Amino acid sequence: MSLDLPRYRSFLKQLVAEPSVSCAVPSWDMSNQRVIEHLANWLESLGFSCEVMPIPNHPGKFNLLATLGKGDGGLVFAGHSDTVPYDEHLWQSNPLELTEKEGRLYGLGATDMKGFFPAVLEAVKGLDARKLKQPVMLLATADEESSMSGARALAEAGGLKARYAVVGEPTGMRPIHMHKGILMESVRVKGAAGHSSNPALGNSALEAMHEVIGELIQYRHELQQRYHNPGFAVALPTLNLGCIHGGDGANRICGECELHFDLRSIPGMHNDELRAGITARLTPIAEQRQLDIVFSTLFEGVDPFYQNENSELIRTCEHLTGQSPTSVAFATEAPFFREMGLQTVVMGPGSIDQAHQSNEYIELSQIEPAVNTIRRMIEHFCLREMPSA
Repeated sequence: MSLDLPRYRSFLKQLVAEPSVSCAVPSWDMSNQRVIEHLANWLESLGFSCEVMPIPNHPGKFNLLATLGKGDGGLVFAGHSDTVPYDEHLWQSNPLELTEKEGRLYGLGATDMKGFFPAVLEAVKGLDARKLKQPVMLLATADEESSMSGARALAEAGGLKARYAVVGEPTGMRPIHMHKGILMESVRVKGAAGHSSNPALGNSALEAMHEVIGELIQYRHELQQRYHNPGFAVALPTLNLGCIHGGDGANRICGECELHFDLRSIPGMHNDELRAGITARLTPIAEQRQLDIVFSTLFEGVDPFYQNENSELIRTCEHLTGQSPTSVAFATEAPFFREMGLQTVVMGPGSIDQAHQSNEYIELSQIEPAVNTIRRMIEHFCLREMPSA
């Protein structure tokens, strides 16, 4: 079946025209409902059964699960329906209007990752549900670019009746079998302000923060001694001290100081354990200095992702694309699918180099190979009898 490029272009045009920014800044945050409605309407016309799922405690945010066929061993094509914020004045065209130029389709989300959905729609057109041995599913999630509330809600609700998941982030259709995890934390030290002429008049939060930073640097060193993965360009876990704020004058004892940092973990590490380790190291400083240290999470975080290179899904993707599996530095929703028990790969059209920036685009040359690979995956996993798990 040949690629219907005008159809692909029409679908992507409509998705790009619906702004669906997710952001921790309330003035930017938007509903994704219109994107979900478009996808549901198109998929229902192809015979899919569609379930639109509101995200608990996130008004205006929805997941979509569309299913064609029956069974418990299905193949899920998963993508997020939201985008990052945009600087309209830096765009050379309207970011909410799909523009074609020199073999590229420009528009907000064109590559990250609204462009993935029309590729799947092209691949599934004409599928006969009666011939499917296992179901084909399309999942569109909310808030991947901010809180990942969509994927979290799906996991908390019991997951998916499926065996394989393809997370269609832009990788140039190269299969990705692992990526780093991330957490972002705040440490606030609450001391007591006072006149700088007499240290006894206060309790310096800044001096306590000096100890906090020393402990975090030591913790980083210990983690890097314990964990190493040569499959990543940066083979070690990293801990970055991002910003610090404290005090209000040279002649005042600093009463409060706050540090923000991130920690990027590699497979084999777990965010809950890392947070517990940080708390255990820093709490004694508060006790010794008789002040308060308050921990808070800036971003709930994502655990590292790892799928064995010898798993059937990764080997099949390697065979179909002719590209060996590798790692990426950015985080995705893939760990949630692994948590649900699915073999998972990150693989989609486009390049991450064009994501999160002005004049985002997807190369037209990327589309047909992506559609063909998706079709062949459906043939392999859904149109023939699969061995039991």
